[in-house]
Amino acid sequence: MKKTYHGSCHCGAVRYDVAADLAAGTIRCNCSICTKARSWLMAVAPEDFRLIAGESELTEYRFNTNRIRHLFCKHCGVRSFGSADLPNGGKMHVVYVSCLDDVDTDELANAPIVFVDGRHDNFQAPPAETRHL
Repeated sequence: MKKTYHGSCHCGAVRYDVAADLAAGTIRCNCSICTKARSWLMAVAPEDFRLIAGESELTEYRFNTNRIRHLFCKHCGVRSFGSADLPNGGKMHVVYVSCLDDVDTDELANAPIVFVDGRHDNFQAPPAETRHL
């Protein structure tokens, strides 16, 4: 069941609300940026995400296919959410689970994790090795 969470960067300049169901699953990816940042994500529909503050405080980074907008706070450097253009023409947001301010530790401990092979642009399959993610 969806629940509204409040998320932010470290300094609080960027803040958002997101309606999500952690029990529906979260994502760990093995692409180069997710591996280096040890990212733990969840995908949400655009209508389930609302930026409350800090749009002017964000800076963007794109690489490889340029489909994913990696958004960082200009002040603290934390990447708390991003957005992506999907191959089918749709859009989605990605929220970093670690940036949810009011998530319960039991919810985190029980959230299923799906591993995706972003390193090979194969988001429908897990990578061969996941223990390091």
